Amino acid sequence: MSVDWENFAAATAASASRGLIDRYPQSDKLPSVDFKHEADRACLRDLYITSPPDDKARIEQTKGGLLHDVYAWVLENDAYMQWHHNHDNQTRLLWIKGDPGKGKTMLLCGIINELQSTTRNLCYFLCQATDSRLNNASSILRGLMHMLISKQPSLISYLKTEYSKSGKLLFEDSNSWTILSRIFFNMLQDPITKDLTIIVDALDECLADLPQLLGLIQSSSHLQVKWLVSSRNETNIQDILVRNNTKLIISLELNTTFISSAISLYIEFKANSLSKIKRYTPAVKASIQEYLSQNADGTFLWVALVCELLAKAPSFDPLPKSAEYPRGLNNLYERMIEKVLNNESDWGRRILAISTVARRPLSLQEFETLSPFPSKVDNIELLEKRWEEALGYCGSFLTKRNGIIYFIHQSAKNFILDKASDRLFHGGIELVHKHIFSISISAITATLKRDIYKLAKPGFLLNDLDDTPSPDPLAAVGYCCIYWIDHFEDSISRASGTQGHEMIYEFLLKRFIYWLEALSLLRSVYYGQAGLQKLKRLLPESELVWDAHRFLQMFGKVIEDAPLQVYVSALLFSPAKSIIRQSFQAESPHWV
Repeated sequence: MSVDWENFAAATAASASRGLIDRYPQSDKLPSVDFKHEADRACLRDLYITSPPDDKARIEQTKGGLLHDVYAWVLENDAYMQWHHNHDNQTRLLWIKGDPGKGKTMLLCGIINELQSTTRNLCYFLCQATDSRLNNASSILRGLMHMLISKQPSLISYLKTEYSKSGKLLFEDSNSWTILSRIFFNMLQDPITKDLTIIVDALDECLADLPQLLGLIQSSSHLQVKWLVSSRNETNIQDILVRNNTKLIISLELNTTFISSAISLYIEFKANSLSKIKRYTPAVKASIQEYLSQNADGTFLWVALVCELLAKAPSFDPLPKSAEYPRGLNNLYERMIEKVLNNESDWGRRILAISTVARRPLSLQEFETLSPFPSKVDNIELLEKRWEEALGYCGSFLTKRNGIIYFIHQSAKNFILDKASDRLFHGGIELVHKHIFSISISAITATLKRDIYKLAKPGFLLNDLDDTPSPDPLAAVGYCCIYWIDHFEDSISRASGTQGHEMIYEFLLKRFIYWLEALSLLRSVYYGQAGLQKLKRLLPESELVWDAHRFLQMFGKVIEDAPLQVYVSALLFSPAKSIIRQSFQAESPHWV
């Protein structure tokens, strides 16, 4: 089989593919921009990983809003002022550290607000361990570089050479950190980045290549860039950052007076908000405020969670009790998980289990696909109502914003994995992965078909797709398409390594090229390439898996650019003995 594939040079395939695409022009109009500018736009589009301003806005909304008086103390902190007004190039790194729930993220959100009005060059990134797209060093660099280039377009020149060689793979393959960090470091030495300020929140939530990222921060802090970073009190972060002799540190545990004052203001705000909603008497409001003050221990998250639980408490019994709302974040989490597990309905446990193992936060449509509900709902309004009710069974561990379900805080997910895993995952965590894998295969098998977006023209370029169809036929199965192989891998227990093989073989034989089209439309072809590489390792004897991987390896770039080319150039120029080509012969162009 390998000899057959080797007879088809990648250059020939790419050349022929381009010819076929050109055969189907998209319009009679000439492009409105020259090729160079369009190439720059494509590079910036592929660099994109997230919108930090949108992430910041969502986090602020999830946490109930950003209060100026709660973070204002840090603006007058000696270490912050020395960093902010640095004129001698000696204090360019500020590290804010503190335990979970102490308000680090909101503190940085407040600092960002203050700096945006006074700092010309400001870039920031908010790490999120619960989202596999935003919890690694490469993604952090992509987010920072995208913000920086959007403000200083000429900096895209540092990317163009490498991008011209490998396209989007530059940002997604196994060497991405090595190349991106080198490019980023070169950018920081450009005169146009003078007085650049970079803020990175929650370094402890960077789960891949953190030491390398810390090394980059440490080594670049002597340049013209200023860094402000935050994290928990973790020794692996401290060991690297303390090597910088010009660093400044703000420890929240050592600023208890300011934190206590900020907590008091926050408690007053939350108590007032609760009182308006629940119509408390002044005496009840005062009692609640006193309880919160006595038990908060300087933890904003604890206050926010207790207030959320109090908002759901019956009006005839509004006062907090220590048994229901215990002091300490982990104690409160323990009480919350007990309520989930002791509920007669098992929905809360199952929803929480799926959220815990998911590779990223799920949309309502995606969760509906994976959910334990016996009947499915398509109407968006009914879906919103159903999930408002469903999240009530989840003990306040989860929250919903803009149609996406998130953990309230990384510490909540950590608690479940560290303290409640055996109780939440009946039969083992592998069973949850197996459920997601099998549901995913079934869902995408039932959903995917040729030209699912009705693009019609084989040469339609993905970059010409202005809007997705409404309703989007891939909305409910997007997560399934991208991550089913990851869940298959995690579903394989040590005692049983052959589960799901037949499902995979049938899927590859009947839906493989429709899946590739869908991955292209989801701008996630790389995930398919990485996934098939995993399948080759997991199923080393499968000739079908090997052939599928080679097929995507050979034609991935043209499929990524033009989704419908999977049915044209990819099938036409794959070897005649290819299993994939033979399985989907009916989809080949009839005019050949």
